[in-house]
Amino acid sequence: MEIKIKESKMGRQHFYLLIGLILLFMSCNQNRVYEDYQGMETQSWNIDDTVSFKINQGLNFDKTVFIFKYNNEYEYRNLYIRYILEDSLGVEIESRLINVPLFESTTGKPLGKGYGNTFSFFDTLPINNEIGFHQIHFIQYMRVDNLKGIEAIGLKLIKN
Repeated sequence: MEIKIKESKMGRQHFYLLIGLILLFMSCNQNRVYEDYQGMETQSWNIDDTVSFKINQGLNFDKTVFIFKYNNEYEYRNLYIRYILEDSLGVEIESRLINVPLFESTTGKPLGKGYGNTFSFFDTLPINNEIGFHQIHFIQYMRVDNLKGIEAIGLKLIKN
């Protein structure tokens, strides 16, 4: 009788492992055509630092998502950044200043997802993908020399 109980428990463990693997594979995003992150070594973004991403020509995507990884040391409610798109020759195609809210204005609660004191905020950039940009640059426009609390910046291109 004891042997059958052990075999039953072993079979149940394999079943749960199989279900877990299926859920893991289903959660992978097959629509992502590009993703890259650049970490900030000092967990701060200097006003002179530009974060850049090179995109391979010919990628077909529908949505451009940027990611900010930040922590509780970030002192402001929002983040002003300028993004600049360039073609393959380095010619500027588009430049836009955007306001990214990172904390609720009334409660101060982080808008990003995370745990502990680190959060990740995802948002879509208002970029027309037919422009054909080759490189994108991000520059912080908060008018402080060192913007504490920014851990990393990422870019993701998604095909619907």
